[in-house]
Amino acid sequence: MNLPELNHPAHTLPAAPDGFRVEIDAARERADIVLDRPPFNVVSMLAREQLRIAFEALDADERVRVIVVRGQGEHFSSGGDIKGFLAATPEKVSQLAWNIAAPARCSKPVIAAGRGYCFGVGFELSLACDFRLVTETTLYALPEQKLGQIPGSGGSARLQKMVGITRTKDIVMRSRRIPGRQAFDWGVATDCVPDAELEQATDALVDELRSFSPLAQRTAKNLLNDTEDSPLSIAIELEGHCYSRLRSSEDFREGVEAFHSKRKPNFIGR
Repeated sequence: MNLPELNHPAHTLPAAPDGFRVEIDAARERADIVLDRPPFNVVSMLAREQLRIAFEALDADERVRVIVVRGQGEHFSSGGDIKGFLAATPEKVSQLAWNIAAPARCSKPVIAAGRGYCFGVGFELSLACDFRLVTETTLYALPEQKLGQIPGSGGSARLQKMVGITRTKDIVMRSRRIPGRQAFDWGVATDCVPDAELEQATDALVDELRSFSPLAQRTAKNLLNDTEDSPLSIAIELEGHCYSRLRSSEDFREGVEAFHSKRKPNFIGR
């Protein structure tokens, strides 16, 4: 039996992305996943699964070095489709966290560039990314308490790792909205820039990440993610193994030679 003949759930999904689009700029080695369901870019149940597939496809795409997630218009996303939760089966609901965690599993750097509302699953999707760029218009929130629910796609768990239990309870149990500047001060956001400069800041970060070795970037991301809950001694040991492996890479040799030659390195990802 050939692969196309195998029955995979992805084969049953609509081909057109539901409420988002994917743009690839091969010249800049960049892919954009743009949430595009105006005016608030609500994320449907179908879109969650399609987003996971999009991340997996872009992770395997050799044209792409960096992935950017952003919203069309004034808002990143106001969250999920509330009616969709009532119609979804328990099995589908149990997969929410796995789908939204796709940016964390992706081996490539993922940037969330968000202005305006970044609520619910929009916030959880951002938290699963490696870098979060916000503006003075950005509002982060996990408002599920207002619906008699709790975050279901990893939001409270990831947030607690970042800011601790006290601030997480303040955000989750009170459905508090956190402005972009405060999110930066608390360490949730990577940077807070003027709203008119968000695209410029995103472009600059993409180009900066592209300048490094793809192999070293993948290794660093996987190591940091895998050792987040590890004891210090285990994390140091794993870091040593990764360091040793990279010493034999072509990119490391190129980096050393470029440093001594006072030129820009030409990394190839091996």
